[in-house]
Amino acid sequence: MTRSVKTSHFAAAGLALVATLAPLAPAGADTVGKILKGGAIGVLVSQLGPQINHAINVATGTRSTNVEYTKVVPVISAGQGTYVGAVQVMGTKSRVDRVKAVAQVEGQAKSVRFRALVPVDTLNPGKTPSRVRGVGVTGLIDVNI
Repeated sequence: MTRSVKTSHFAAAGLALVATLAPLAPAGADTVGKILKGGAIGVLVSQLGPQINHAINVATGTRSTNVEYTKVVPVISAGQGTYVGAVQVMGTKSRVDRVKAVAQVEGQAKSVRFRALVPVDTLNPGKTPSRVRGVGVTGLIDVNI
């Protein structure tokens, strides 16, 4: 088995393990379970970000360069349910290096549902995030919590 396939399997197994084990909080402790699950996924993304990024690049045939650089960061969303997970962002190296997370905003207007994925420069909930322009989202992994 090649290194990239092993890395891909390891990253997928890690995310599946967190998604499976995190809800084991006692009944009635739904909020605690969500916090534990979200925190575990955030830690997993921080630890395995480079491996997840590599696996996505192998699957899509993408090579990182200074002009087309990729990395995986946490995604946090709110709207119809709360989700946490990971996204791969792509842009120039200098811009991608500024991205710390992606904010996912969901909404609905009559019969139209929308989702905006916005690369931002902070993970700190006490700091107002600034959008990092010139960076796009090229991959998404999310888990319902």
